[in-house]
Amino acid sequence: MNNGLPPTRILIVDDYPDVLEVWTLYLRAVGFDVAAAADGGSALRLARAETPDIVVLDLQLPDVSGLDVARQLRGDVLTAAVPLIALTGRAMPNEIAEAHDAGFDAVLVKPCEPAQLLQEIHRVLAAR
Repeated sequence: MNNGLPPTRILIVDDYPDVLEVWTLYLRAVGFDVAAAADGGSALRLARAETPDIVVLDLQLPDVSGLDVARQLRGDVLTAAVPLIALTGRAMPNEIAEAHDAGFDAVLVKPCEPAQLLQEIHRVLAAR
């Protein structure tokens, strides 16, 4: 994955510490530079300060919902073009449609296989 360029920077956001730790370790192990946030407010601050290459975001967060985080990122000139992947337990068709309407490029339903997340990250990055 190292082609002389800096690694792709991913911001992963989930309010469950174990989930956040597992995804962070996995994404680092496969070569990404990973920042992690446990709530929407922290995710917004990190995204605006560091402008990640992609954000993987839970929809159900304790302060600012993932949908609102996505809307705010899409509305900010610094982060409007950053690809967004929802990683969520919300699997109803209307909830998935709402995520797309909020600006997500892709929605994955938990539990999600690591290979599936990796494939979706590469697909979304290639599409941008």
